Amino acid sequence: MNAICFDLEGPLATQDNAYELMKLFPDGGKVFEIISRYDDLLTLEGRPDYEPGDTLALIAPFLVYHQIREEDISRLARKATLTNGAAELIIRLSAQDWEIFCISTSYEQYALHITRRLNMFSQNVACTSFPLDEMSQALCKENFSYLERMEKEISTADSINDDWIKKSLDRFYWKELPRTNLGRLLEQVKPVGGQRKVEALRRFAEAQDKPLPEWVVVGDSITDFKMLQAVEEAGGLAVAFNANEYALPYSTVGLASTHLDDLRPVLEAWGKGGRSAVQRLVKGKEKAGGAGDRGYFHWLAGIDDIAAPLEVHKRVRRVVREEAAKLG
Repeated sequence: MNAICFDLEGPLATQDNAYELMKLFPDGGKVFEIISRYDDLLTLEGRPDYEPGDTLALIAPFLVYHQIREEDISRLARKATLTNGAAELIIRLSAQDWEIFCISTSYEQYALHITRRLNMFSQNVACTSFPLDEMSQALCKENFSYLERMEKEISTADSINDDWIKKSLDRFYWKELPRTNLGRLLEQVKPVGGQRKVEALRRFAEAQDKPLPEWVVVGDSITDFKMLQAVEEAGGLAVAFNANEYALPYSTVGLASTHLDDLRPVLEAWGKGGRSAVQRLVKGKEKAGGAGDRGYFHWLAGIDDIAAPLEVHKRVRRVVREEAAKLG
């Protein structure tokens, strides 16, 4: 029996839920974009005990401060748009007895709702535990002065570059907040990104008695690169779907398309002939090229220069994910 594991935001749903949550209060979108870039910078520098996707911990104090609630997360999930072709692909794979999993950095109130819409079993979903309402009740408002000042710095800054982001947010997160009760909040939230995605995948693999060389994983961003890398290095199939520069270099196959079900022929080839069959199929499709915004395939394993596929992926990513496409 074949097994596939999807990232959620990007492959299955177009919305970045955390971004939309932050936009529920004034300047929240801008604050999130700054924190998201900070997440990229911390990941790239290899900060100890930090994983890509820990953005969801870093924004938690702001959500508490602006009285965002779990119901707000659920409400956005109910309104979220599924990626074109995602439901159709899941139905077809289920009919063919694939075991289907999802590992998402998203908060549980969002991830579990979206995966239920796709008729995925909750026990096959790993996501970020986030008891926001309980956390909000345990905090007092006297510690929010640091948040007020940080928001004001962001909204009034003349120019914001990587140096400004790194210096300002290092001070805020690792010097100021630990002096407050909000520091404990940061420690409580453990987003399922980076190495934690790999650990979740290994748990699923052990439960299924199916080693990583037998898995297909689908991801698109910096939170997925370690999972993609683990499966690619094991000889499985790591698929980059409308991916950015952080995910493409670690993948076996790239697909840039507005429809996830364009992946179906690749999965059928994998089921029949494994990695070699996929390579033959993808290289043929790569020569043929895509059409419009659909069906651009690339064999990525072993290539050094991803410039050409990255250009296509970025273009289609902007079409599919709109504002969220600019996030790491």
